[in-house]
Amino acid sequence: MKIGVISADITSESRVAITPDAVKKLRKLGFEVVIQSGAGQAAYYADELYQAAGADIASSRTEVITQSKIITTVNDLPAEATESLSSGQIVIGMLDPYRNTQLDTYAAKGATVFAMELLPRTLSRAQNMDVLSSQANLAGYKAVLLAANEYSRPFPMFMTSAGTVKPAKVVILGVGVAGLQAIATAKRLGAVVEASDLRPTAREQVESLGGKWLDVPMSAEEAETAKSTGGYAWTPSEQYVKDQAAVVDKALSNADIVITTAQIPGRNAPRLVHGATLAKMKAGSVLIDMAAGTGGNVEGSVPNETITTDNGVRIVGAANIPSMLAAQSSDLYANNLVNFITTLIAPAGDDTSASDASASLALNLDMEDEIQGALAVTHDSQVRLVKR
Repeated sequence: MKIGVISADITSESRVAITPDAVKKLRKLGFEVVIQSGAGQAAYYADELYQAAGADIASSRTEVITQSKIITTVNDLPAEATESLSSGQIVIGMLDPYRNTQLDTYAAKGATVFAMELLPRTLSRAQNMDVLSSQANLAGYKAVLLAANEYSRPFPMFMTSAGTVKPAKVVILGVGVAGLQAIATAKRLGAVVEASDLRPTAREQVESLGGKWLDVPMSAEEAETAKSTGGYAWTPSEQYVKDQAAVVDKALSNADIVITTAQIPGRNAPRLVHGATLAKMKAGSVLIDMAAGTGGNVEGSVPNETITTDNGVRIVGAANIPSMLAAQSSDLYANNLVNFITTLIAPAGDDTSASDASASLALNLDMEDEIQGALAVTHDSQVRLVKR
């Protein structure tokens, strides 16, 4: 049974779904692997490395798709590739399911499609498949480095004979995986860090990393609601929104660096920084909008562009930061995929040896399984995803 690896179809994507190390793991499970020529080149994985790991090289995307039972990808398949699918094939990748316009086509083709973003992240056995966490962790780290590169002053405090250099003031809005890594990285670089999040429980995490929590007063009822929903599904009151805006506005007016990380699956990113706040920020300050690709947390941000406001504030629309760390991002993503693919394999008999694993390899697609069922957006010629 073959697993196919195709190259990304967009110029801003450098990652590859399966790395040479992942090829070795898949072969041990009994799979064969075929990869489109050049698919790993932008992540510094040449075709020769895949061949050394035991993969076959195909000259085109179509050749990979026609040979493979399972097709792995970083982003959604190009439209022409989707048309090449046949009934019973499986597609696995980060497919942006709530914005994906091809789900009906996948279903019509009879393909089973798994969107890795839908993984139930509270399941302990699913932790090693969590693509959002693996990619966001790297993105939070790199976002701080991007900010340091754009900022015209150093991050740490320096004591010099010519005077004292004050440390940079960094504000992180959104304290998920990316935000926590951004806090840790900024602190390691010597910055003074403040952070805010809708989840009251994030305060302890922020303070454990040496950051200061931007506290917004809330009623006991609001605190209980935010805690019980995990924060992300919580709809704050009008008063809370006003109070939070005032706290954020004051913090950003004094900030040198702002990094925004808030994204909501299936919806546009929430607007956290408005034009009125931008107008109060210092000339030379920098905002890194990690949600620029899904609508933006910062008013005026443009995906993959750096905008300078009239008062000298630089807004960096960082739409795909993991691609900037393509080698490491691909390694982690490939491990996530291998761990998920392992759950698709039907249990082998007790008398099955490693030498004949390939001959006995079979798949067990089980939509009642809590992982498979959650990730499957099409199966049995039906669209399973419930639109938000």
